[in-house]
Amino acid sequence: MDEAEVSGQVWRDEVRVRLMAEQDRDALARLVEVDADPFEVELYERAADPQVLSIDRAQRSRAGQYARHVRRLRERQQRQDS
Repeated sequence: MDEAEVSGQVWRDEVRVRLMAEQDRDALARLVEVDADPFEVELYERAADPQVLSIDRAQRSRAGQYARHVRRLRERQQRQDS
């Protein structure tokens, strides 16, 4: 694997293991309900931003598409090798 492939794989792995933006938003909403700390409110507003949610969904979608693509290539290669 070259450096670009390794970097891409690291990014995809990170996307898969991190919490979804909606989960972050919901957790921050619960914190804001308790004490409404200004910093927590700022974090919630960022996490609730539609653009942040859209970017998160797009990144997750892209990582999933690539994983399915790689899986299909491996399956195809295994069938050819058999």
